[in-house]
Amino acid sequence: MLRTATEEEIRQGKVSDIYFERTEKILKAKKINKSVKAEFSIRSFPGEIPWAVFSGLSDVVDLLKDKPLDIEAIPEGTVFTPGLPVMTISGKYLDFGTFETTILGLICHASGIATQAARIVRAAEGRTVLAFGTRRMHPAIAPILDRNAYIGGCNGLATKLSGELLKIPASGTMPHALVLLMGDTIEATRAFDKIIDKKVPRIALIDTFNDEKFEAVNLAKAMKGKLYGVRLDTPSSRRGDFLEIMKEVRWELDIRGFKNVKLFASGGLNVDDIIELNEVVDAYGIGNAISNASVLDFSMDIVEISGKSIAKRGKKSGHKLVLKGKLPFEYISVLASTKPPKTRLVTKSYLEQGKLVAKLPADNAIRSYVLKQIGDLPLF
Repeated sequence: MLRTATEEEIRQGKVSDIYFERTEKILKAKKINKSVKAEFSIRSFPGEIPWAVFSGLSDVVDLLKDKPLDIEAIPEGTVFTPGLPVMTISGKYLDFGTFETTILGLICHASGIATQAARIVRAAEGRTVLAFGTRRMHPAIAPILDRNAYIGGCNGLATKLSGELLKIPASGTMPHALVLLMGDTIEATRAFDKIIDKKVPRIALIDTFNDEKFEAVNLAKAMKGKLYGVRLDTPSSRRGDFLEIMKEVRWELDIRGFKNVKLFASGGLNVDDIIELNEVVDAYGIGNAISNASVLDFSMDIVEISGKSIAKRGKKSGHKLVLKGKLPFEYISVLASTKPPKTRLVTKSYLEQGKLVAKLPADNAIRSYVLKQIGDLPLF
């Protein structure tokens, strides 16, 4: 038996912190069920990165639809800065209070993955980035990881189910296991070419047995024009200067007439590695840097009760909306009571009394929105 919560258990509030259940019990006993506005915001980002990507909104909407609640939020995929109310839930507290843990989990994890994927993609400067991180996470959440890596801008992902859900083909080259079992890199690549659908690019893993530059040249000769690329997954214990190894491989291929053969890099790469390797690398397979991304530490705070502004110490009370600033991708928050101009309004209504009032965009549209925003943004 896999120890995972079912969708029904999540919807029943069984994965919430126990003190919310106790709070609900007390409020019901005291016959207290006030109308509130609760906003979700973050004080700072992990590692002091300058921007993040908001994700998980569609899951929150799905969780709370058909309840007598309103949801306002910035659009999913919006690049934002700390201190903004990314989402506000309005309604009777007992209709959603017990779900605080669940709601935070949905946006904290999703936004963390989408943010790190976007930073990786930004660092790659237009080069292909494939998400290979599902093996580092519990398999039950593979689709969540892959969806948010894709939303963050990754060109593809490795797992079959995620590909089916996102309606894009899963991507991958070959594992070391295939080369080891075949006993030879060239034989493994030839078998791949003979058996696997011709639509799949012929990309060979070249660091199993021999020196990478000689393996790359021998493969390019043996494949007679069929080799699309070579992948280096050299572990840190054997890597040395990865950039110099890549340069050597590129040099040896080029002087022998194989300039069309692409170089793929994988194996524990992060943003700094990508910035360095861009000089020679054509595409990346990224695992841990995305799957192990830090969550965004959103909090939920009541900012209004029965129409009156109120908040705990350290938080700003009052119902707030997000507006576009004067600079590209600059946002500010203002009190809703100021009736800000609609032309600058970023916050949108998604649920009104549990009914969907705005269309939730498809995943590929969210991805395009993210890519449009991050093109010139600083990484640090």
